[in-house]
Amino acid sequence: MPELARRRLGRSGLMVTELGLGAMDTPHSEESHATIEAALDGGITFIDTARDYEGSEFLIGEVVRSRGGLPEGVYLESKTFSHTAAGAQRDIDRGLSFLGVPQIAVYQLHDISTPEAWAEVRGEDGALEGLKVAQYRELIGHIGVSCHNTELLRDLITSGEFDAVMLEYSAFFTETAPMIELAAEHDVGVIVMRPLGGSGRTSVMRGKIDEGVAGILTPANLLRYVLSNPGVSVAIPGARYPSRIHANIATATSYEPMEDGERRELEAAAARLY
Repeated sequence: MPELARRRLGRSGLMVTELGLGAMDTPHSEESHATIEAALDGGITFIDTARDYEGSEFLIGEVVRSRGGLPEGVYLESKTFSHTAAGAQRDIDRGLSFLGVPQIAVYQLHDISTPEAWAEVRGEDGALEGLKVAQYRELIGHIGVSCHNTELLRDLITSGEFDAVMLEYSAFFTETAPMIELAAEHDVGVIVMRPLGGSGRTSVMRGKIDEGVAGILTPANLLRYVLSNPGVSVAIPGARYPSRIHANIATATSYEPMEDGERRELEAAAARLY
């Protein structure tokens, strides 16, 4: 089976597979363990979780322990919703315990999407300070941030505080494309959430596929769209079942980059879905 291509996660220097796994919803499946196993067996080296994703860190930790430890070259990324140094450090300590690893490769401030939240986490005794302490203690490797505010992304990317940023980007949501370019200019890694548009849109698409009326709008083409952007470090579609992992890997190991015309066509189809 062809290997997944790797990309550099910005100035972290980590070389990660361009296809990762977003494990937020994975625990809510009878095939949860098999899904994580399929990702690791398929060569995926970047798995996203968070302290507040119910059961996610615990699930990943169970699989890691069952395999005798985290495979070499596989990187876990987690996040904290806390805006205080103490809260962030507490979340990191709990995450390390659940995940069963001595260090979390990338740790993010979760959903910093308002100027007020940004001010809180970078203030005295703020969560950013807590992450820096954890990094000094070698409990985390690199510091990142996730954000749902396109305007605020500019400040986060140019602040010099983050090795990676997580943002939404897809044929459904193209507004962040300039921020991906800006991140590349500042050597900040880009982790793309919701590359297939999110679970609601995916369900509608799969229904249309079953009816034979999907046209160009398919999960495979949506993943191609995101991976065709050279500024993207890693895309992390969610998955609850091994079959979804296998399908994403098949796409990522065989796709041809999209030309501009095909990209515009897919964007137009995405706009018509709802």
